[in-house]
Amino acid sequence: MDRRLWWLAWLSVLGVALGAAAGCNSRDDLPAYRRGAPRSPATGAPRSSTEALPRIVALGDSLTAGLGLDPDQAYPAQLQQRLNSKGLPYQVVNAGVSGDTSAGGLRRLDWALEGDVRVLIVALGGNDALRGLPPEELKRNLAQIIERAQARGISVVLAGMEAPPNYGRSYVVSFHQVYPALAKQYHVAFVPFLLQGVAGDTRLNQPDGIHPTAEGARIVTDNIWAVLKPVVEGVPAGD
Repeated sequence: MDRRLWWLAWLSVLGVALGAAAGCNSRDDLPAYRRGAPRSPATGAPRSSTEALPRIVALGDSLTAGLGLDPDQAYPAQLQQRLNSKGLPYQVVNAGVSGDTSAGGLRRLDWALEGDVRVLIVALGGNDALRGLPPEELKRNLAQIIERAQARGISVVLAGMEAPPNYGRSYVVSFHQVYPALAKQYHVAFVPFLLQGVAGDTRLNQPDGIHPTAEGARIVTDNIWAVLKPVVEGVPAGD
């Protein structure tokens, strides 16, 4: 499937997803780890002693939540596995909510940053693009998220997203420019495109053409890990 057809498929599925979201009750507006019995934020497994560790919060949408994947296949859980393998003592919190926009991420930022948060991964904007929301609004929301995190002394990793071509070149270019501009302005670690190496590849996406398979999520993890690793190695994990 070429890139244009992939984007068209994404737009088609979005309409179904948004219609379904309208009928969801409010508990679906919370990340999975904040619903039901106490579970591990990254994997959904029962909570353990990792609760005492400093946190890395992944604030995002369904790409972060791991829609269609087992909890341990979503990229936040895979990041946790890599941190563990490197002996880096952090707890990854999956604060992904399916269908969320940058405005939604901003609204729930305060409780997403509860606890001893040291790093915030911001992976928002895909739903802004699919809804054709103004790039200026995206930029304003992301800027506020970054500013509020930095005001708490939290390091930020910003993950970029691309807009579908259907809205025209002007929109696509303006949307694209939001992310590198913010990364430069706020001096934050930057993943240019969250879905690099995954977008448009049917082998790495679920049948909806939008959400990565487990293997696709591993590549997304690679994209983030390449930027996150030097951040966590340079951020003190203890007092």
